[in-house]
Amino acid sequence: MGIKVLFFGQLTDFTKCTSLDLEGVGTTDELKEIIFERFPELASAKFVLALNNEIVLENTLIEDNCKLVFMSPFSGG
Repeated sequence: MGIKVLFFGQLTDFTKCTSLDLEGVGTTDELKEIIFERFPELASAKFVLALNNEIVLENTLIEDNCKLVFMSPFSGG
């Protein structure tokens, strides 16, 4: 089992892909470390991270079969 990581918007310009499957990731901080190692340009980009459709603002535990989404920031109106 593992997790699904999706990239939306202009973030795909940095990753050159829209999704990844990863295993052995325990927290959102670990995930960011792995992603920034693979895609260093993403470390300086602005993004919002969502875990199972809920925006994550601090380090959060990741369980198998979770879906994580890196999205460009957005605002409502």
